Amino acid sequence: MPTIDNQGVFERVSIAPFSLDTMASNDKPVINLLVLGGTLEARRLCDALAERNDCRAILSLAGATRRPVPAPIATRRGGFGGVNGLVAYLRTESIALVIDATHPFASTMSAHAGDAARIVGVPLWRLTRPAWMAETGMRWHSVPDARTAAAALGDYGRHVFLTVGARSLAPFADVADKHWVIRSIEAPPATPVFSPASVIRARPPFTETDEYRLMQDYGVDVLVTKNSGAPMLETKLAAAHALNVPVVMIERPVLAAADRVFDAPGAVITALDAHQ
Repeated sequence: MPTIDNQGVFERVSIAPFSLDTMASNDKPVINLLVLGGTLEARRLCDALAERNDCRAILSLAGATRRPVPAPIATRRGGFGGVNGLVAYLRTESIALVIDATHPFASTMSAHAGDAARIVGVPLWRLTRPAWMAETGMRWHSVPDARTAAAALGDYGRHVFLTVGARSLAPFADVADKHWVIRSIEAPPATPVFSPASVIRARPPFTETDEYRLMQDYGVDVLVTKNSGAPMLETKLAAAHALNVPVVMIERPVLAAADRVFDAPGAVITALDAHQ
């Protein structure tokens, strides 16, 4: 699997330009796809794309996770340098279709993808999993962003289970009189400082039993999380419901418009069959 990552220096993966003269064995034109990834859905999409001979797909990862699960297609890591950099990349690699399968909260990357695709004149598809919905009886408090979530914590108990990701902790640093239980895949940055705090580095999936026990062991009074919609993370909501622990849910930002939106990798593959 070709991967681009040379100690932070990114080299270009050469992909043959798209033309109707470049044909797959099934007489379909081979097109160049760019998948903006970082989610389980993106990885499953890449698994499916790797089995096709009518497209050449490259996965782009932002680099937020230091040790991502390897993908079976060509992979690059790191940013593009804003909209202009992404425009240049799309043109250089003759990308014919961009598929935004980033995290639902990666609003900046999604906006850049929309702008760049429009400038270059290629379609932008989005693959995003459905958001979680509150169940009947669940103590669910929706907020628009992390700062609002931090401000709301004065209404809840002292022990806060914070699962918003290592890069989204800063708005909570000024909240006083809390004991933090912080869980993330990557280690939280050295600043801001949370004290007292229990830091848990762990990678999902987590069972409902694990989540229930964790919340009991730490005496969690409130869960703060983002509405990622990830099935493997939904168990914490079930555990909170069972323990009657309130949930402060940071809802998704509004993303830039896409030409088509899908909620499952299989739907993207079906649409790709019709697109070519």
